[in-house]
Amino acid sequence: MTDPSTAPSRHPWRIVVAALALALASSACGAIADAASDTSPPTVGSTAEASTIDTDTETNAVQVDLYDAAVVHTIDVEFDPDDYDEMIEVFTTTGEKEWISATVTIDGVTHDEVGLRLKGNSSLFGLTTETSGDPEQLPWLIKLNEFVDGADHQGHEEIVIRSNSTATAMNEAVAQQLLELAGLASQDPIATAFTVNGATELRLAVEHPDEEWYEDHFDDEDGLLYKADSEGDYLYRGDDPDAYTDVFDQKVGDDDLGPLIDFLEFVNLADDATFADQLADRLDVEAFATYLAAQDLLGNNDDIDGRGNNSYLQYDTDLERFTVVSWDLNLAFDTANVGGGGGGRPEPRGDRGGGGPGAVSNVLVERFLAVPDFVAEYNARVEALAELFYRSGTVDAMIATWSDVLIGEAPELVDASSVVADAEAIRTYVDGVR
Repeated sequence: MTDPSTAPSRHPWRIVVAALALALASSACGAIADAASDTSPPTVGSTAEASTIDTDTETNAVQVDLYDAAVVHTIDVEFDPDDYDEMIEVFTTTGEKEWISATVTIDGVTHDEVGLRLKGNSSLFGLTTETSGDPEQLPWLIKLNEFVDGADHQGHEEIVIRSNSTATAMNEAVAQQLLELAGLASQDPIATAFTVNGATELRLAVEHPDEEWYEDHFDDEDGLLYKADSEGDYLYRGDDPDAYTDVFDQKVGDDDLGPLIDFLEFVNLADDATFADQLADRLDVEAFATYLAAQDLLGNNDDIDGRGNNSYLQYDTDLERFTVVSWDLNLAFDTANVGGGGGGRPEPRGDRGGGGPGAVSNVLVERFLAVPDFVAEYNARVEALAELFYRSGTVDAMIATWSDVLIGEAPELVDASSVVADAEAIRTYVDGVR
């Protein structure tokens, strides 16, 4: 993982994040708790410290950093309705997600011939040609360089418009920031006024794990990144790469499924003693214990052994080992997979292993938690992160800042009462586990 202390500062609380994440990297959980208790809760995205870049030469406007969470950004999309209708027809008929061309204006800067396609799986269930009349409510992948080589916005080539499971998507935004606080690779979140052909909705946008994102989070320039398919799993299917076509997609690096196949073979077929003795040579077990602990504390039942298979696997070619990377936190804090407001009082997940209602088992998780030393590592991380996330008051500061930004900058997009309800839903969950 990239040392958080060397990452570019997009948030005013980055210094606190760096100090605590570095502490988390060691096994001295007591030191983590001390660092958390000795540090005042950070203010996330303070407007006073909002970052900017140089004045745009075409518009003569000062541009806010795309992933500055202190402001509500504007993303305006325009496309030919006939192209959209044809894209929806193809998707509903074949399941294929085709690209269409759009004009996209981001915080006042216009980009022509931008690639736009649907992004999601369960969030697109039920989509038909009859129910597709509100494109501003759909999940999207915006790819600026799909049709124009080298196109980007402040160095970012891809932006994901997430599926809102609450009125504000505050649950996912806060969860992503807490994941970063744990020292794990996350996807920076921002609130946006997302407009499609004149219709506007409040939507959460996050970084897409592409090559630029990879370079920001991992040191190995020759490393590989694989995305797990939502319908797939971590089972070994033999040594034929074609057997994994519908299970994993390679997103970064030279096309090579060899390391992934070797890893899955080991995870599935190694005997118990070999698995316990050699897993640390093949997987960053400290990061994986942190990942599992964070997902549990965040109440995310949609992780690799939850209702989905939402993850990436990063392979470091220097260390010759993998890291499990989180993706898709819109159900964090036990949020139901529906839109509109926060839920009621959630029940904490309890003991790890079941993954919650509708969960599917994951062989890596099952075998990892069958090894006493790994269980002890996981339990230590749960305790350390509970202190870092919740008992220190950090999450309360994050919730308050997101609430202030939304109420102050997006009153025409979301009622203050909805912001308060979503904030209270997160606090209710937190109160049940801290």
